[in-house]
Amino acid sequence: MEKITSFTIDHLRLVPGLYVSRIDQVDGRPITTFDIRMTNPNEEPVMNTAEVHTIEHLGATFLRNHETYADKTIYFGPMGCRTGFYLLLAGKYTSEEIVPLMKEMFTFIADFEGEVPGACAKDCGNYLDMNLPMAKYLAEKYRKEVLTDITDAQLNYPV
Repeated sequence: MEKITSFTIDHLRLVPGLYVSRIDQVDGRPITTFDIRMTNPNEEPVMNTAEVHTIEHLGATFLRNHETYADKTIYFGPMGCRTGFYLLLAGKYTSEEIVPLMKEMFTFIADFEGEVPGACAKDCGNYLDMNLPMAKYLAEKYRKEVLTDITDAQLNYPV
């Protein structure tokens, strides 16, 4: 079997960043998949499920309510390796084009106060596995260390 695209990226050289993972065509329309890499693969500890779950709830809520991107958001969710998230948007985009959106989203998460949307038994299949303080910490870390002064090396996969 052929390796899928995400397994062809050199994770030994990959750094936290915001990358276009792939652009697919569905019924003649582009869908851009973004790799929101929050930790350094195989170097830093992975994120725990509670904070990943919390970021997923907050990020999805933010994106699906965004004035511009609500109707373009197809999916936002964690990578199985727990080093980041995937975002799928209807349309063809570059990483640079969505930096402002990611700054907004990670600021929203870092500043969030109150009950996490969907964090109750009626709305979620594992609602007790949440960690808002750690999710806020990781969102602020990513916003400051990656998004604030993002470089070309953090916007383009290593060759």
